[in-house]
Amino acid sequence: MKQRTNIALFTALVATTGWSQEISVQGITIAQMWKQETPGFDKATYTPATQYLGIDATKLGIDKLSLHLFGWGRSDLGDSSVLDGTKSGGYLTYGYLQYQFDKANAELKAGRFAVNQGTGFEQVDGVSARTDLRGGFTLSGFYGLPVLYRTVTPLAQADYKFQRDVIFGSRLGWRSTKGLELGVSYLQDGAKAAKDLAIPSATDYSRKQLGVDLAVTPTTVFDFRGRTVFDVASHRAPAAGTAEPSKVAEHDYTASVKLGGAVAVSGNYVERNFFAYFAGTNLPSLFRQDERDLFKATGGKVTWSATGSIQVVADYRRTHRESYGDANRAGADVRIDFLEKTVLAGVGAHWVSVGDVKRVDPLTPYRSLSHKEARAWVLVNKGKLSASLDGIVQYYDSSNPYVAGLRTVYETVGSLGYQATASLKVSGDLSYGSNPVSKRETRGLLKAEYRFGLGKKGGQ
Repeated sequence: MKQRTNIALFTALVATTGWSQEISVQGITIAQMWKQETPGFDKATYTPATQYLGIDATKLGIDKLSLHLFGWGRSDLGDSSVLDGTKSGGYLTYGYLQYQFDKANAELKAGRFAVNQGTGFEQVDGVSARTDLRGGFTLSGFYGLPVLYRTVTPLAQADYKFQRDVIFGSRLGWRSTKGLELGVSYLQDGAKAAKDLAIPSATDYSRKQLGVDLAVTPTTVFDFRGRTVFDVASHRAPAAGTAEPSKVAEHDYTASVKLGGAVAVSGNYVERNFFAYFAGTNLPSLFRQDERDLFKATGGKVTWSATGSIQVVADYRRTHRESYGDANRAGADVRIDFLEKTVLAGVGAHWVSVGDVKRVDPLTPYRSLSHKEARAWVLVNKGKLSASLDGIVQYYDSSNPYVAGLRTVYETVGSLGYQATASLKVSGDLSYGSNPVSKRETRGLLKAEYRFGLGKKGGQ
């Protein structure tokens, strides 16, 4: 039923483009084929074909009204390439009408759209509006139904739709003339929490979140921005002996500084309480709602433009997850520009140090996933032709059962493209590698990207 509804909506919206004086169409057609040799299983060959299509139509009777569509469809020419065994599928990612007002940078949307108002990215079937106010203030809001995603185990989300029966939110922002922007946002997904349903549920998909975001850019050499999201929902009491989860769903802040014309430094800090953070995703069914782990990460990057054609980037990131311990990743990349960007190339090396994996298989000794990683790539653009070659390899310290007993994991990808016309580009990729899922894997991909416009007065 859900699939038929999406197709009907997409068809109906496409039909309205007949009103438009200007239509822009963008599409990508992808045909893939890959072979897998998985230990313990038969060899398999998959051949899915996927079509992406976007349509933007303006001046629908009046200049300020426009229509925007984007969707995709997939069909397997051979065996099913997805876990649920289906051989075809599709989705209307967004399809909405938009009206742009003459004043205050105001706009109104109706249909299926994506919204990001401080607390997170949402996909909504409903209406949204925004406008600028006096004194540097802005106001936006939305209301509707959350877009529900199906999983391969529908029984795991049997009460999904009962909890997520409405979604709405708003953001009030303020921007100064000196490079400071502040915002306060609220989001509610579902009218009732799991514990308040007529038949209480053990899993809570409903959400109530309060977000605060800021951006500080006083000059072109300094940038600081980020957000904090609070979980303000009323949850059921935790099990005996279990700590009360933090009300802070997320901290995420990044700062960058340019030191002269050759050096740039940036740093990032992230902290997430998974219980509240996963409750804040638009795809809660993809995550464990009973997860109570804590996650922290700090990292930094230094970029040095040694010459006009050579750039060196050094980076470091440390992550901590309460149940699995610490992980450190450090390394550097060198990027080189030959012949005024006709040829671009790079090499890189990174080291990853992690503690022993703790809770995977009680019959298997603890093993570390520490490894070394090397990468090299080259990209060539000459006229209408483009070509690339990219290789990456990871080398583990010992034969590790958590990566199917492999010590070396690698993949090489080659690509060739041709810009046939200003509106059409065709390309193909071929890759070969070995990974923990497949002992040997070969993949091929053919892609056509095209765009064209239509107009009632001399358009193409």
